[in-house]
Amino acid sequence: MILDAKQQNYNAGSAALAPISLTVPAGCAGLRLDQAIANLLPEFSRNRISRWIREGRVVVSGKAVQPKTRVYGGESIAVSPSAEPADLAALPEAMDLDVIYEDAAILVLAKPAGLVVHPGSGNWHGTLLNALLAHAPALAGLPRAGIVHRLDKETSGLLVVGKTLQAQTSLTRQLQARTVKREYLALAHGSVTRGGTVDAPVGRHPTQRTRMAVVERGRPAVTHYEVLQHFDRHATLLRCRLETGRTHQIRVHLQSLGHPLVGDPVYGKSRRSALDLLNAFKRQALHAERLSLQHPDSGDTVAWQAELPADFAQLLVDLRAAT
Repeated sequence: MILDAKQQNYNAGSAALAPISLTVPAGCAGLRLDQAIANLLPEFSRNRISRWIREGRVVVSGKAVQPKTRVYGGESIAVSPSAEPADLAALPEAMDLDVIYEDAAILVLAKPAGLVVHPGSGNWHGTLLNALLAHAPALAGLPRAGIVHRLDKETSGLLVVGKTLQAQTSLTRQLQARTVKREYLALAHGSVTRGGTVDAPVGRHPTQRTRMAVVERGRPAVTHYEVLQHFDRHATLLRCRLETGRTHQIRVHLQSLGHPLVGDPVYGKSRRSALDLLNAFKRQALHAERLSLQHPDSGDTVAWQAELPADFAQLLVDLRAAT
């Protein structure tokens, strides 16, 4: 568990990111330092973290360390990350945004499938962050342009952005306190007989670093799911409610149940259906349909709902006709 992880701002002049403070959870006991930090900060690669350690940018309980240093739980870690050139290259790019709601404090939008949220390896331009900087230039003064949570590239649906530092901080704290309610529609392979809860830690796959997995030393992850509709034995429409928000959480948890998402190119690529229309769907069938939170200024509970995108909606129509 991360007790304190703060990234308050970019400092373009010094090509640095703001310091990050971590406390090593018991679940990481016995790991190499670089591996433990990679588990706690999955947005950064292990190679990048190892380089920071070698450069003296990581201090454990006040002492300089090496990547191979073992941790045993409870240590305080101070990370002073340096930015890659790409971290500083986020420029405004005008794009059409499906803005659901906007005021002086927050912006809620429906992200289309295919749009990357934040610049990263292979996607340095044309991201939601670039679009946000064009839509509201003042976001350039906030960490990650006000983004507080992400959706995978091929996942559609609702996403909230803080437009002020106060609002962004409030949203971040609500996410940490698990008071932000996020519900997804998910089409899973096979027949899920009944609803339930997956309470299984999620972290980097032990050998495939681009994937996540249910791992003993991962971060706590809880997904609640209910059955909305069966399509014979071929597929099940689920509503999934996130209690936590780990990378690829729903995709990993449903795979762990033996019911990966239809169209998932990573966690469901080996799953073939007797229905060609399921095999032909080219992205994971996952949509962030509902979002509710406390407004950072008023404190009132506010909520939004986003309709299914055309491809997902048509898939359900076709499934109902075929089963």
